[in-house]
Amino acid sequence: MSAKFLTVPPFECAWREDLKFREAGRGCVAFEAFACNDVTLVFRENVGSQGYHYKRDSSPHYTIILGSHRNRRLRIEVNGKAVVDVAGVGLCCSSSFQSYWISIYDGLISIGNGKYPFQDVVFQWLDSYPNCNVQYIGLSSWDKHVKYRNVNVLSLTHTHVPLSKHVVFGDYQVEDEVDAADCYNYKNMDYDKWGLKKFLESWDLSDVLFIVGKEEKPVPAHKAILAASGKFSLCSSSFVINLPTVSYLLFRALLHYIYVGWTQIPQEQLGSLRDLSLQFEVTPLVKQCEETMERFKLDKKLFDTGKNVELTYPSIRPHCSTLPSLPVSTQQLKQLKLTGQYSDVNIYIEGYGLIARAHKIVLSLWSIPFARMFTNGMSESMSSEVTLRDVPPEAFKAMLNFLYDGQLNDKVIDSGALLLQLLLLADQFGVTFLQQECCKMLLECLSEDSVCPLLQVVSSMPSCRLIKESLQRRISMNFDYYISASTDFVLLDETTLINIIKHPDLTVTSEEKVLNAILMFGMNAKQLFGWEVVDQLMENSKPELLFGERLQLIYDLLPFVRFPLLQYSLLEKLQHSSIGRHIPVFQNLVNEAINFVKCGLAESENEENVRFQHRRSSYRELQYICDGDDHGVLYFAGTSYGEHPWVNPLLAEPRKITITASSPHSRYTDPKVLVSRTYQGTCFAGPRLENGQNCSWWMVDLGQDHQVRNMPIVCVSKYFILVLAFDHAL
Repeated sequence: MSAKFLTVPPFECAWREDLKFREAGRGCVAFEAFACNDVTLVFRENVGSQGYHYKRDSSPHYTIILGSHRNRRLRIEVNGKAVVDVAGVGLCCSSSFQSYWISIYDGLISIGNGKYPFQDVVFQWLDSYPNCNVQYIGLSSWDKHVKYRNVNVLSLTHTHVPLSKHVVFGDYQVEDEVDAADCYNYKNMDYDKWGLKKFLESWDLSDVLFIVGKEEKPVPAHKAILAASGKFSLCSSSFVINLPTVSYLLFRALLHYIYVGWTQIPQEQLGSLRDLSLQFEVTPLVKQCEETMERFKLDKKLFDTGKNVELTYPSIRPHCSTLPSLPVSTQQLKQLKLTGQYSDVNIYIEGYGLIARAHKIVLSLWSIPFARMFTNGMSESMSSEVTLRDVPPEAFKAMLNFLYDGQLNDKVIDSGALLLQLLLLADQFGVTFLQQECCKMLLECLSEDSVCPLLQVVSSMPSCRLIKESLQRRISMNFDYYISASTDFVLLDETTLINIIKHPDLTVTSEEKVLNAILMFGMNAKQLFGWEVVDQLMENSKPELLFGERLQLIYDLLPFVRFPLLQYSLLEKLQHSSIGRHIPVFQNLVNEAINFVKCGLAESENEENVRFQHRRSSYRELQYICDGDDHGVLYFAGTSYGEHPWVNPLLAEPRKITITASSPHSRYTDPKVLVSRTYQGTCFAGPRLENGQNCSWWMVDLGQDHQVRNMPIVCVSKYFILVLAFDHAL
């Protein structure tokens, strides 16, 4: 979509050839929507026509409606029949664009909020008879306009690989060789190449050996994983288990399902795999085998001898081999940790003692540093004991709990200090999913006073890019507060401050604030002050002494101060200041600003130079959808800017706006009618003679406390006529 957004009128549906899954039946669409109700997406096997509507569609399709029933319910329809109708889930937002994502994977429909798919899941539903041919995506509506923007269809690769790699943390590579010291400082977890599947039929960390079939094929495995997946008649003292009547093909398919989350088997051997799964009580695989066999019975055309059938464990992260995406019971794993059954390593913390009797395989499937520690020939790989130094015990316990169940407990969530320790620990041991959860929790419980200290901590963590960018944007949008409340911002690193100053969302009441912040940062200030203090110090000192190693940073940052936006009287003071006499860059920028103020936009290049443009200010975004909607400037003024239901803004006390016209007041020139919700075309302004010319205009005064930005205007003489951005055209 080349346009900024797409507006879908009532009872219509927008289709494009490029809005399709790369693989039929599998994909994810992420988008933003702005609507009062019924954000509707249709998934079909073919592109619909221009006049298409899902209520009249007789072909196979899925329809997902967010904010159905006047924005009270989530609704999923299969071929026009409702299969899901739940209240209070997946609702719309009528005041701003809201981010959503919807994924479909072999009939598993997952719906979530936010920009990052597979996070913040709000609902999941599994179709027992999935339509695996849906591929094209239609953007639809019901009885009101719906706006869509930033619509992205993620390919099969993107949906299968965890978004912690592709969206949140970037692409990191797993190196083949890591020093012993690096095992504790490994930062970059590549879950596409790691996870439990790395240990499928691997001798690394194995503690049980199956002898399978007549050929006596040796198959190593791990007791803790098998015990949490079913009942394999394991014994703590026994290492070898004979399975002479089980074929290797079937047993490997079973293990592949447990370790990787999916498996393939020839269709004619489905019954045998079901029986083997039933023998070892791998319940999810038993159920999927039975459901697939039932589908083959109902539709014999689906059965094809010699062709493989794929069975995938239902998960929001298909083909991802970490615990939340595998048929491994986290409850059973926690019980194994609690009892120490099948444990093969005792972990000690120096100065604390024994912290846990753990399982190397569980620690290693989450953490490459742990895996390297236990498998690369280091002393820890040969010993059943590990001693850690400089590790906080409570945070390490919390990390262990997460490694066994994939969740943060309430005690950790309620403690900001413990969360921060846990984040550092997760970064140290490369547990990326834990880092992600800590980041989300820290952002949710963040206070204004903790923003700068937290940003100082995470700035050096490449894996915390999401929280780092969020904090930088938060400081940028509340710049006045963070440079006026304390000097915490001067402790940030240089790159972080540059990113904040350069941020497109930097919101500041005066460029003088930006100048003060740069000077305080350059002096590593212990207390708050303005440029006047630096000016006085500069009279008896030199920049090299005041700023030290940060002097070059001052030179680099000063061009980001938009001096032309300062008042002329202040520019004159800066022009004659000691700072200008000692710092040539400063003096040049001030002189440029003075010339600009005197001459205006005399030079065309100034129009494109960012230093001459106003910054973003704090404002409310009002999105026009259609005539008569409740998103216009005058409607917003009639609610006292969001404080109460709408009343005519000219009748409110105190009056919110003032409207005058070029002709005298009459029944045709009535401002109250102009701003009412029942505007009539008979309301108009007559001509008026100005400077020898006839002019007709309306003038809307929003008051000194409010301004309108990014609104189309037509300039007539010294008045501004606001056009097409109100609740109706003027």
